[in-house]
Order: sequence, then C-alpha cells, then structure tokens
Amino acid sequence: MVADPREPRDSRSARRLNEPRPVVVTETDGAPSAVDRVPVAALRDEWRVVDRWWTAEPVQRRYFELVLETGRNVVVFVDETSGRWYRQRA
Repeated sequence: MVADPREPRDSRSARRLNEPRPVVVTETDGAPSAVDRVPVAALRDEWRVVDRWWTAEPVQRRYFELVLETGRNVVVFVDETSGRWYRQRA
C-alpha cells in the first residue's frame, strides 16, 4: 500500500457539503409559516425521510420546500426525534 503523500489537513477547516444549519421556524398546523421571521408565501413540496432505522441513530425528518415572501426558495426540515428545525440547500 502506498502512503498518502499529502500533508494532514486541519480538520477545523473542512466542512461537510450541504450540512444542515439550525434555523428558527414558526409553525401553523404543523407546517412552517415563517423562517427566521420571514413569512412563507408558498409551500412548493413536502416529503418525509425515514432512514437508518436499523441503527442506534435512525433518521426521521419531514422536509418542506418553501418560497418566502422575499422570493427566496428554501428547504427546511424538522428532525422528528428532537423537534429541531434546520435549513438545507436543495
């Protein structure tokens, strides 16, 4: 086996691609009505992801693709285990 010739990188400089970021979401009837205090103009799509159910850390998320009143499109999800909301790039 050949050793990696590159020097070790500082792990603090690396960031996962498309990593979810915490976000403040106001809900009405279980759906987002505002994201970071910006009202939702339209709900474009909604879906659930249930994965890794066989592991000690299963994933249960409910995603929403939204259009905010500013015209910005965002994808947010609620972690159904913790109840916390996150923004994720589509």
